[in-house]
Amino acid sequence: MAEAGPLDALRDTARRFAENEVAPRAAELDATEAFPRDIYRALARLGLFGITVPEAMGGAEAGTLAYAIVMEELSRGYASVADQLGLVELVATLLAEHGTEAQRAAFLAPLLRYDRSCAYALTETEAGSDLAALRSTARRDGGGWVLDGTKAWIHMAPLADFAAVLARTDPAAGHRGMSIFLVDLHAPGVERLRAEHKMGQRASPVGGLRFDGVRLPADALLGPEGRGFHMMMSVLDKGRIGIAALALGILQRALEESIAHAKGRVQFGRPIAEQQAVRFLIADMAKDAHAARLMVRCAAERMDAGARATLEASMAKCFASDAAVARTADAVQIHGGSGYIRGVTVERLYRDAKITQIYEGTNQIQRVIMARELLG
Repeated sequence: MAEAGPLDALRDTARRFAENEVAPRAAELDATEAFPRDIYRALARLGLFGITVPEAMGGAEAGTLAYAIVMEELSRGYASVADQLGLVELVATLLAEHGTEAQRAAFLAPLLRYDRSCAYALTETEAGSDLAALRSTARRDGGGWVLDGTKAWIHMAPLADFAAVLARTDPAAGHRGMSIFLVDLHAPGVERLRAEHKMGQRASPVGGLRFDGVRLPADALLGPEGRGFHMMMSVLDKGRIGIAALALGILQRALEESIAHAKGRVQFGRPIAEQQAVRFLIADMAKDAHAARLMVRCAAERMDAGARATLEASMAKCFASDAAVARTADAVQIHGGSGYIRGVTVERLYRDAKITQIYEGTNQIQRVIMARELLG
């Protein structure tokens, strides 16, 4: 028998944690919208934050495939927990690739320990898929900057300690006039707008941020001025692989729950697993989970090899999230009336799946990207 490799050990660690620490609390977290900070501190102690960040900077330096494996396993427990891991990975990647030593010490190191939490503040009410419509601005003032603007539907806005904020520094320069700033969300002039109540992934808080004349030091600028859009876009392929893996975790859990229910539920004197209509639904779930896993792996391996993975990442994200939504609906159908009851696992999975078609670029945008990659 072949010896287990590092990826197998990582998968086992993430799976045990998801099964023992995450899944048993998922229903309660969904019902209460509570933020399980203790879970994230435990993940940090296990070294599961910053999976792709270099070891010298406090990360695991394990690669994109390792990141995707952990995202899938944690999402099988509860997608909100995987979502937080994905957020930390994106902000940590920005800091690792573009931050100064002082910025890494102030933001990256405590983030990987989960002593500080982060937000990734791109979206505005008129600038979601269309980031060219971004209105937030940062203007030079003496030796620093002044930030103004409003962000909407920002993951962790109600609770985060700091945010990577995209703002215009040269309104006439289009995409080349955007920059990223590291903003202390406890600073004067920062207002946290209302926390939203979401359909799914309810333990991942979302809300708005308003910046009203927020004074920033010169070293709040992350990377070169005017390169913010390109820096944000550079981490999106990894982000989309992560969301594809998260959607896959939801789908895999729906498959497991459906198999167990079909074997145990008796109708007309025999388990519904013996009925062809149910068997076909479960077969399609398994088929889509397998295909999504192969697509995620392909995209992650290309990225780990240093190849451009934009097409593969968009394909994986689009396919896995569409499959998660369709097949969790099938899981509810297999469960019948009980599947429609709040507190039943497949009902939550159905709600949790929907956002995966929207965030990290809607699936309509993914199709635009795929067509552009294929056709120019």
